Amino acid sequence: MPDWSAVFVPSVPPLELFLRGTISFLVLLAMMRVIGQRESGGLGISDILLVVLVAEAMAPSLEGDSSAIPDGLLVAATIVFWSLTIDAMAYRWPPLAHVLKARPRPLVEDGRVNRRALRRELMTEEEVMAQLRLHGVDDLSDVSRAYLEPNGMISIIRRGGGETDEPARPETL
Repeated sequence: MPDWSAVFVPSVPPLELFLRGTISFLVLLAMMRVIGQRESGGLGISDILLVVLVAEAMAPSLEGDSSAIPDGLLVAATIVFWSLTIDAMAYRWPPLAHVLKARPRPLVEDGRVNRRALRRELMTEEEVMAQLRLHGVDDLSDVSRAYLEPNGMISIIRRGGGETDEPARPETL
């Protein structure tokens, strides 16, 4: 006969679970902001953190690993709470958004590569040129501005307002 109290009664004090979830989320969010936007791919950094941490928080209770279901639910709820709180704070107080949320970084300005931004994102000029080619741009002088967006994608504004191609998508097998 299963021990239902081990499944439904928290095995760790709720305040400890809240603090663990809070510290984990905030420290990892700060670390992800430091490594830069390029590493996040097509998702925002907070989106990646939310998915990974919620999955990690729920894993013990899903596996039956001596943790009660409420333990994982409380940690997951804490992570979701902080994600929503940070988004709400960034929305309500725009100056704070500059600290909490990533901003587009100019990689190309008036046909010239912004080497400082490339160093910050650990990108080479060849990588930028490859992205420009994916957008149908083969000459840097045709670019008025190119930005590394918060989701890791590169957006391009041509000189004279011309349209760029959509970036090519890899073929799926």
